[in-house]
Amino acid sequence: MDQVRPGLIGVVGVCASGKTTLVNGLKALGYQARNIPQEHSVVPGLWRRYQPEFLVMLDATLPTIRARRPVAWGEERLAEQRQRLASARSHCHLYLPTDGLSIDEVREAVGEAFHRFREQEVDYEGHPERGQA
Repeated sequence: MDQVRPGLIGVVGVCASGKTTLVNGLKALGYQARNIPQEHSVVPGLWRRYQPEFLVMLDATLPTIRARRPVAWGEERLAEQRQRLASARSHCHLYLPTDGLSIDEVREAVGEAFHRFREQEVDYEGHPERGQA
């Protein structure tokens, strides 16, 4: 990624993983955050167009997704979404499965990871913990 939008937290993830809820919660706290619909795109690098400084990938299992909202699809569709998210996952700063986490726990985990990232003052391409947090 050549340029990033300073302060922008990009959020990708499978359907019903908590993206919209997280973005709304982060915005309410004063963060710049954007829900990036990568799981619906066949363009692997769609997330790059938004130029996030910090990229978060949320994930959830099918039982969790079905507890959150009725979906008519199964594991095959979930696997397809994860495949569409593969590039974003390999470049994300934080991969966070949201199963068993409350809305507050997800928001706090992302806020804390973003602050740690900013404190390190490492450029986007050189982040030592990408995808590991």
